[in-house]
Amino acid sequence: MSNLSVIQDLFSLKGKVAIITGGGGGIGRDAAALLSDAGASLALIDRDIDAANVAAEHITRNGGKAIALQCDITSEGQVTNAFAKVAESFGNIDILVNNAALVRRVPALEMTMASWREVMDVNLNAAFLCSCEAARRMTRGGSITNVASIMGMSGGGVYPIASYHASKGGLVNLTRGLAVEWGNKGIRVNAIAPTWVRTEFTKALLDDPEMSGKLLALMPLGSFADTTDVAAAVLYLSSQAAKVVTGHVLAVDGGYLAK
Repeated sequence: MSNLSVIQDLFSLKGKVAIITGGGGGIGRDAAALLSDAGASLALIDRDIDAANVAAEHITRNGGKAIALQCDITSEGQVTNAFAKVAESFGNIDILVNNAALVRRVPALEMTMASWREVMDVNLNAAFLCSCEAARRMTRGGSITNVASIMGMSGGGVYPIASYHASKGGLVNLTRGLAVEWGNKGIRVNAIAPTWVRTEFTKALLDDPEMSGKLLALMPLGSFADTTDVAAAVLYLSSQAAKVVTGHVLAVDGGYLAK
């Protein structure tokens, strides 16, 4: 077997079924396209069904298999129904990427409890709901990747964002807890901690020369991430190349956490 064949086998997802939350745009959209290129069938879950449909159509036009599902991932009933539809369409579920997220850049003393709970519901509680629903259906083992953040492993300090810190920090340790609990089921659970990623989500922040300068100074590599950088990490953690990797948080951060 050639070295190229070995590499292809390590990263092949042929015959696998993957679900990505927040799959209609940014990191989710690009991760879905990359997992499809590796051979997986995709289910893109998003509150914005139009965006999810566009992303799914892009995959199918390029020869892949993908469906789009509208779902509020903070609703247990909607999550259960969405995952059942995926199973009906593709059979077994092998890969879950908990990517959907919400941020409120509000000082702690100005944040309402309603806003706090909203961030927790999307970033942490929904990841728990989706992970449990996926694990029930991962009858041949599987991989769960949580898209956390460098803010889940540091105190930041450039601008106030305590609710995001708390939710992503919870997601980091949820990753470890589920990795330990589900290891005997053959389910690997990992997380990615990206730096600031160029998306519509961060456009206003990164387009501000003063703010972007402050942020770039925090990273030894001196550059922001692209969605493809995070998508590549998702592919690695979802593949056989990471078959003994679980409970790990992979920083995709330009060296931010090394300082």
